[in-house]
Amino acid sequence: MDIMSEVDAIERETGTGMTPDGEGRTVVLRRRYAADIADVWDALTNIERIPRWFLPVSGDLRLGGRYQFDGNAGGEILACEPPTMLRVSWVMGEAGGFSEVEVRLSPTDGGTLFEMEHLAIVPDEMWGQFGPGAVGVGWDGALLGLGLYLHSGIGMSTEEQQAWVMSDDARQFTTASSRAWGEAYRKSGASAEAVEAAVAATMGFYVPPAD
Repeated sequence: MDIMSEVDAIERETGTGMTPDGEGRTVVLRRRYAADIADVWDALTNIERIPRWFLPVSGDLRLGGRYQFDGNAGGEILACEPPTMLRVSWVMGEAGGFSEVEVRLSPTDGGTLFEMEHLAIVPDEMWGQFGPGAVGVGWDGALLGLGLYLHSGIGMSTEEQQAWVMSDDARQFTTASSRAWGEAYRKSGASAEAVEAAVAATMGFYVPPAD
């Protein structure tokens, strides 16, 4: 796997957007997959396939139903227009506040364009510390997993996923991802000092020093 090609395959943006609770922060990711739109949609929404590239999930995966990823976020399926649009609330634990993720798919020559926006109310102290990398790096990893799965058709077991997280490839990917989100932050108007601090904090969280 060419780590830098995988990082560069994702287009990243960050900014602001309005929610019912006021102004929120956004991270936007775009990536093209060499798979048809029906296959990408099924990989995103089929309860049997989702754990092969992301995490085990439980719940009622239909419009109005609720879902929960093991050890991660859960929420409600708010909108679903197969095979082009899915919108869900995205809540970690008991955390409150507005947080929604919308995915849009569109066919392209030889594949599918995947576009995702995560819009949330983020505490100023958290955004000031990490910038968009706090959630952006995690989403980069999800898009990487989806791409590898769509390419090979073979998913990773939970044990294999855990082993990969500790690998040198994972450290290289998350380091480069942190820097890429720093560049998106800079393009949004953040100062050089804010970007440098946010990238350092994000890398410290996702890529702790090796033993």
